[in-house]
Amino acid sequence: MADTSTQDSMLTVPLDSDAARVLADQAVIIQDLQFVMDCCKRLLDELDKPENERTPAVPQALWTAALVAYGRCFSRSKRSGLTNADVQSLPLQGAVMKFHQWALKERAKLTAHPADPFDAARVGAALASPDADKRRVEGIVVLSTSHFLVNDIGVRQLGGLASELAKQTADQAQTQQDTVLTAARDLGLDALYALPPLATGAPGEDEDEGIPGDPDAPAGPDTA
Repeated sequence: MADTSTQDSMLTVPLDSDAARVLADQAVIIQDLQFVMDCCKRLLDELDKPENERTPAVPQALWTAALVAYGRCFSRSKRSGLTNADVQSLPLQGAVMKFHQWALKERAKLTAHPADPFDAARVGAALASPDADKRRVEGIVVLSTSHFLVNDIGVRQLGGLASELAKQTADQAQTQQDTVLTAARDLGLDALYALPPLATGAPGEDEDEGIPGDPDAPAGPDTA
């Protein structure tokens, strides 16, 4: 990898080979796994607080975000995403695969509307006491199921699993980087210097499609 202290004085051109695409995918996976670890660390801080001092939405939001990012690493749409074999090869003891599969199932529950709405909420009729003079329906009760049911052990397991997968993927990315470097050198200097410079800003930064803060961006609904 090039020294970051000299990157400003260097010309960077894009590589669009299959090998470069695999390396980019590995970089995205590592980024997602780092996000999972950050969410789990923050969530453990939340769980250490007395229950009456927590904001209920925060633990659920952190856990949901962690599961979504973790599941994204195993997305079938990825060309070189992680697989069960990657989990099985980790130097971890215990029911690692069982926990991994449970985490993916929990992620699926959080990102899809339930096929049976009674899985997420139950509706009941509130009746007058059986001892009341007159039996009647007093009203309707809707009971929602909480999605956040994990404890600190589960959070630590997910964070630890993400950490080991990130290390493993980083090792693979280092090898892949060497492959991409060799392929780039094989292209030849004339071909490389003829390529347009690689944009170094955030993806879509130069696209005029409703950028936050853009005066030409479509206005949201008037809440005044």
